[in-house]
Amino acid sequence: MQIKINDMLRAYIEPLTEAEHAALERSLLAEGCRDALVLWDDILVDGHNRYAICQQHGIPFKVIQNTTFKSMEDVMLWMIDNHLGRRSVSDFQRGVLALRKKDILAQRAEEDAARMKAEDAAIAPPDSDADAAAPKVRTSREDIARAARLSTNTISQIEKIQKTATPELVEAVRAGTISINAAATVASLAPEDQVNAVAGGKKFLQQAAKEIREQRAASRPVKPAKPAPWEDGGETPSLPDQPLTEVEHLRAEVAQLKDRNAALRAENAELRARIDQLVDAS
Repeated sequence: MQIKINDMLRAYIEPLTEAEHAALERSLLAEGCRDALVLWDDILVDGHNRYAICQQHGIPFKVIQNTTFKSMEDVMLWMIDNHLGRRSVSDFQRGVLALRKKDILAQRAEEDAARMKAEDAAIAPPDSDADAAAPKVRTSREDIARAARLSTNTISQIEKIQKTATPELVEAVRAGTISINAAATVASLAPEDQVNAVAGGKKFLQQAAKEIREQRAASRPVKPAKPAPWEDGGETPSLPDQPLTEVEHLRAEVAQLKDRNAALRAENAELRARIDQLVDAS
């Protein structure tokens, strides 16, 4: 059989590091390929690295067919679950995989619901509830975190990194140069500032994250102190002012947001200057 390589599947899971690849190669040369490669018809699903090394060195290998796959989505879900069960997968990669699974299941649920609604509309009376049989898929943040064996807060941080982090910062997280928590903080910077921070190295990234947190804490408005309770025999408290109208509430909220925006702009400018100074000094 001529095994086919699907580039999308080969790149779907995090590639091995150079050290991991070298260790796998040593193991295959010393012990042979003990685990069979998994195929979907003639497409390689699991074992891309082993297959490449075996081909390079002429190492014999076995293959098995997974006959449960009905679509490429089924293959991807199987790959995700297979890697989520491995102890060597990092927290960041487990979170990324779990979020991918959520997207696939959510899309599949939407398609199934639309199909069932169309089928019900064709046979059900006009007043019937066509959405009653729509499939329910558990894709909440709690479900995702449980699948990845992570906290919901960590899942939120990984989502932020995926949305706003530069490739350089993502690679720093994957390499373990910076923690997920710190990377999510640094991801709030402008892209060029993220790149400069990564270029400064591990200590620089940690310092940048620390300064961002400190400035955020300093810019938070101080909660007003609670008024002292009125005591019997004391001065009668004055009548409260008339309650603000909805328009006045909105105007006050807009003013607060403008102040907050100005503070964040100043914070960002200060962080840029700090990063430039540290980069120049390194």
